[in-house]
Amino acid sequence: MRIYISADMEGISGVVHPDQTDPTHLEYPRARKLMIGEVNAAIEGALAAGAEEILVNDSHWSMRNLMIEDLHPAAVLLSGSPKPYSMMTGIEPGFDAVFFIGYHARAGSAPANIDHTYSDGDVVQNVWLNGTAMGEYGLNAALAGYFGVPVALIAGDQTVCGQAKELLGEDLETVVVKEAVGRVAAKNLHPTRVRDLICAAAERALKKRREPFVIRPPITLRLGLARSIQAERCLLMPDVKRVSPRVVEFVHSDYATIFNAFQVLLTLADIQ
Repeated sequence: MRIYISADMEGISGVVHPDQTDPTHLEYPRARKLMIGEVNAAIEGALAAGAEEILVNDSHWSMRNLMIEDLHPAAVLLSGSPKPYSMMTGIEPGFDAVFFIGYHARAGSAPANIDHTYSDGDVVQNVWLNGTAMGEYGLNAALAGYFGVPVALIAGDQTVCGQAKELLGEDLETVVVKEAVGRVAAKNLHPTRVRDLICAAAERALKKRREPFVIRPPITLRLGLARSIQAERCLLMPDVKRVSPRVVEFVHSDYATIFNAFQVLLTLADIQ
């Protein structure tokens, strides 16, 4: 059994403010320690369920947060950025399940800890696929589904867990590691308890049979931006249409192309 883990930081218990996720901030070393604790717990649960191969993709910021010497030795670490498919680099047919660890709610959610979608609110305010609002959990789950791989587990605050269940199905295994009470405040479970919960949930998740999340073509990507000039920059990409002053649209039949187009649009929108 092959398991793929995409690990972010904003949804980790004990991480409640963007400063903690910033490698230039004094609190960052502590946050990366908490992050690897939750990732290792997911690995342990997967191994208990019979996993033979586990790939962990470091998916936060520069994607150099997880220290290989602290990672469970049964896993392989994929780190560094930029890389193809970003938070989902390495996903391919043949994996049996995907885990999302340290994930957060989509941009504009409340109550939700450090809510955003791939970029902060100064750039991305909304993302839709075929009219459905998407967070990182949805965009990434759809890419996993493109390769025939289901999402089996997500861990984060109560809002991302609820959003993921609504999109991916009520049978999705979730672990609420903290209760968001605001964008930069949360009630956090102790790391020891969180790791036990994640380990048990990971083992349970792999005993379920889940279907991949697939977006049927034609696929319409809409990106809501913070400022009109960001939408103007996005028009530099071929086949992009402007549907309102701050919203652009791209249509294609292939989801991998949609996913890559989204990354390009983010880059264009964020040019200073």
